[in-house]
Amino acid sequence: MGALSPWHIILIALVALLLFGPNKLPELGRGFGKMFREFKDATTGNGNSGSTEESPAPKKELVSAAEAHQQHDNANHQTNK
Repeated sequence: MGALSPWHIILIALVALLLFGPNKLPELGRGFGKMFREFKDATTGNGNSGSTEESPAPKKELVSAAEAHQQHDNANHQTNK
């Protein structure tokens, strides 16, 4: 079996038209296009492209080990009271 022939593509398009209807097909096409674009960007490492770009999460403040231990101890003392 080789690649898809033009008849196979026509048959697939006809079945899709019958299943989803003419109003839903453009929306499905946009969805697939967006999915492929995001996949390509993720695999090439280009990041997000377009207006759906989310802002990065804020970085947490770095705390030294001694301060973290002290905060942990303070939390334990408050819960034990």
